[in-house]
Amino acid sequence: MAVFGATLDLAIRYRVQSNTFDEAERVASQWSAQARNGYVPRQIPAHAPVELIQIVDAGGRVVDASRLASKTVPLSHLRPPPNDRFQRNIDCPDGDRCVIFMAIRLSPAPDAGVVYAGIPEPDLLATHGLEYSIAAGILLITGVAAWTTWVLVGRTLRPVEAIRARISEITVSDLSLRVPVPHGADEITQLADTANHTLSQLEGAVEQQRQFASTTSHELRTPIAGLRTQLEEALRYPDDVDPQEAIKSALATTDRLEAIVNDLLLLARIRAADPAPPEKIDLGELITAEVATQSQPIPMNVHAPPGLKICGSRMQLIRVLDNLVANAQRHAESTVDVTAEAVGDGLIVTVADDGPGIPPAHRERVFERFVRLDDGRRRDPGGSGLGLAISRDIARAHHGTLQLEDSPRGAKFVLRLPLLPECAKET
Repeated sequence: MAVFGATLDLAIRYRVQSNTFDEAERVASQWSAQARNGYVPRQIPAHAPVELIQIVDAGGRVVDASRLASKTVPLSHLRPPPNDRFQRNIDCPDGDRCVIFMAIRLSPAPDAGVVYAGIPEPDLLATHGLEYSIAAGILLITGVAAWTTWVLVGRTLRPVEAIRARISEITVSDLSLRVPVPHGADEITQLADTANHTLSQLEGAVEQQRQFASTTSHELRTPIAGLRTQLEEALRYPDDVDPQEAIKSALATTDRLEAIVNDLLLLARIRAADPAPPEKIDLGELITAEVATQSQPIPMNVHAPPGLKICGSRMQLIRVLDNLVANAQRHAESTVDVTAEAVGDGLIVTVADDGPGIPPAHRERVFERFVRLDDGRRRDPGGSGLGLAISRDIARAHHGTLQLEDSPRGAKFVLRLPLLPECAKET
């Protein structure tokens, strides 16, 4: 606005000055023609706004003048040369207003007179009124613009302040609050929706962690209490407790604690750690090799042809396969079937047994951490109850699923693994 004001001031001043010179030149040209023809009255009539008109001879004497012009003192001492008869000038006498005038030499002759036609400098140029007016206008426009911007920005940022205030009220102990969502579909509305979605995910994660910590502490408390009791009995009643049996029992309990801790660490790595770079795996060969290395108290039927290639973590997939096979071996009556086949753009691995099976109401519970059904506790008292939970997390980490599906007899675990893009390109 300051640059605009300065430019406007200069433009107006130039325009007014140029128009004044043009008026003075028009009148001076008119009277110079009449003076050359000798038709000049003693008192030259004024031509508004040009009120100062003089005809001065070569000696500087005023020959003719208008009513408001001096009859004795020339308007200016400027005398145009013969080769430049038309000259514009501004003369500012001491203590008086400047005069904008046009001087025209009547002819190139040495004794030629000069016609002066002048206008007192307009108030717009003589004073600083123009600058004051422009400055006042700039201040007014700036004030209005600032106020308008303040109001509009304040109205726009009011929802942001509401979001900030609500977020400041949210604590880890209470993540149920949500930020207000303003009307519309602008960026602030999208920000509020994203914040609420993030808060929902955070609330679920925190609640899951709380439940996990509570369940973990409960599961660890039982074997630790049993271990402490065994050791205290061995110390207090050395004559009644066989040291060898006490140590063996303590070692068994320690083994269970170690298994639980290792499983918990594996769960933490799967959920929190950055995924390892996937490697190309032939799932058929992996299943065949792993089943062959395991002890098989129950006969196993394996149908896993080679060439079923995916990308993933070999060690994690081995852990899933071991968990499913061990679970099937514990509950099977006479046989365990392990199959792998390609279906569409993925692979399906099925581990089925002919045991008592799992009721439909408990098919999702068995994938929860530390959940062990009565039959499982009876068949494997030392289990941690984390194997199936770890297996499902590994399946999800590989963008797949692990579910219990209907089977004519026993339990049927179905692992679905999609072909990852980088693996599909290689194959």
